[in-house]
Amino acid sequence: MLPPFKIFAGTKSEYMAKEICKDLGVELGKMNIQHFADGEFEVSFEESIRGCEVYLVQSTFPNSDNLMELLLMIDAAKRASAASIIAVMPYFGWARQDRKDKPRVSIAAKLVADLLSTAGVDRVICMDLHADQIQGFFNVPVDHLYASSVFIPYIESLHLPDMVIATPDVGGAKRANNYAKYFNVPLVLCHKQRAKANVVASMTVIGDVKDKNVILIDDMVDTAGTITKAADLMMSEGAKSVRALCSHAIMSDPASQRVQDSGITEMMFTNSIPYNGECTKCTILSVAHLFADTIRRVHENQSISSQYLI
Repeated sequence: MLPPFKIFAGTKSEYMAKEICKDLGVELGKMNIQHFADGEFEVSFEESIRGCEVYLVQSTFPNSDNLMELLLMIDAAKRASAASIIAVMPYFGWARQDRKDKPRVSIAAKLVADLLSTAGVDRVICMDLHADQIQGFFNVPVDHLYASSVFIPYIESLHLPDMVIATPDVGGAKRANNYAKYFNVPLVLCHKQRAKANVVASMTVIGDVKDKNVILIDDMVDTAGTITKAADLMMSEGAKSVRALCSHAIMSDPASQRVQDSGITEMMFTNSIPYNGECTKCTILSVAHLFADTIRRVHENQSISSQYLI
């Protein structure tokens, strides 16, 4: 017999956990997070989880309290004799630091993987990591889902003629190329040079966008400087329209205003991170069903291969 499973949520990801529970037809587990005056907090489960398969839904977007909260949830579940502990992380933060690209820097993605493992996690379910190799930082199974299963049906519903797929930087070429192959359309690249972090010095378009409907593919948008600059450049080179498709809406100020003022026709995100900004161009697509179905399959020891469109 399979052990019973229960789903719990961190403070900032409760909205996602409720959607997942509704899809699965189960109740969200009861837990309490008590905050102290100095900023510390205490996590406690308000129901028995002994012998249960426990799913902890928490994205680790800024600030770092979300990561610390997840670590404490894992530790509390381990000490409460859970049979297994699965971290469900729609957005895996600290992933941009995945290698030493200059001397004397940290590799934060590896550190976070080690912290989760040390806390006692048995499995991780995440989506659209900044770099695929982050899966190898873990010594536990990682189910790496792709938001393409949500985005592709939406793109198909737009019925765009003369479509091309583009990427705002060379680093995202592999991801964009997968979309281009799926739709059998051309791929356009942008080559950018940064002055410093979050500041783009110059950008060049490699490919033909004249009289085309462009879809820019990226995994995250932070300040939106790169993606809006790419969109404006493509519009200036004769594109009919430019839409942006990004898995994670970090959207740090002044991102919303930049998108609103840019040549972007529509910006598509998943709800892996709650977006509370004001931008009429943003469309939010839910990935709750994707995670709910994956949780069901993992619990029942079924294959999740059908989740991968590209």
